[in-house]
Amino acid sequence: MDKIFICDLRINPIIGLYPGERIHRQGLLVNVEIGLDLQMASRSDDLSHTVNYAEIEERIVALADASEFLLIERLAGAIGALVLEYTRVQTVKVRIEKPRAARHARAIAVELNFTR
Repeated sequence: MDKIFICDLRINPIIGLYPGERIHRQGLLVNVEIGLDLQMASRSDDLSHTVNYAEIEERIVALADASEFLLIERLAGAIGALVLEYTRVQTVKVRIEKPRAARHARAIAVELNFTR
């Protein structure tokens, strides 16, 4: 399966289980792997044969800005559902990193997989 990657998208939602985490927006890194057939787009040079990754990026940022989820798992689920709204998409992998979430690790991350 062909893939489109959105790499290290920086978002700043209000997120966290503990009250102290919810005072300020937190910087997260999002990576999205979108599985779909890109063969027609590779031959036609026509956007209608793929998905507009700039639009998806903007929608993810807007979702994050408007959200106040407790868990990064929930945010990853919402992003996966958003990407699956595009009918050409067959699979989605969403990885979210939360820097400084653990005392002795660079980041804590979750990765969720979705299939149509």
